[in-house]
Amino acid sequence: MIGLLQRVSQASVVVQKRVIAEIARGLVVFVAVERGDTEAHATQLLGRLTGIRVFPDRDGRMNLNILEAKGSMLLVPQFTLAADTRKGNRPGFSSAAVREEGSRLFEYLVVQAKKSETPVCAGEFGAEMQVNISNEGPVTLWLRAASYH
Repeated sequence: MIGLLQRVSQASVVVQKRVIAEIARGLVVFVAVERGDTEAHATQLLGRLTGIRVFPDRDGRMNLNILEAKGSMLLVPQFTLAADTRKGNRPGFSSAAVREEGSRLFEYLVVQAKKSETPVCAGEFGAEMQVNISNEGPVTLWLRAASYH
């Protein structure tokens, strides 16, 4: 499972001209579910997302995690992160989970994330979305839940 996180001052997701999710300061996380991913991968990714220190402390150093910074999290499904771009000009998506499994594991991640102390909202799996982001820093990091993919 892949998570591409961006530290933001604000973000929103629009589907069919309607805002379905929005946050102020926090993390936007684009999530790709890969073939072979499990609930354990989602749990591991969530642990990394809530623990990673990307928010500035009083000295301006990235020493605070999302809980300490009192931020929110916006999870956005994005299967294209699983693209294979090693050759040719057309990305391949054979490593992405099939739609049903991707949807199930993304929803599992959202449900687990909502159990945390961090306010969480999400984009819509399979929808055509407009994601509006004010990247802060900018800070963008790529995380993978398991190293064996």
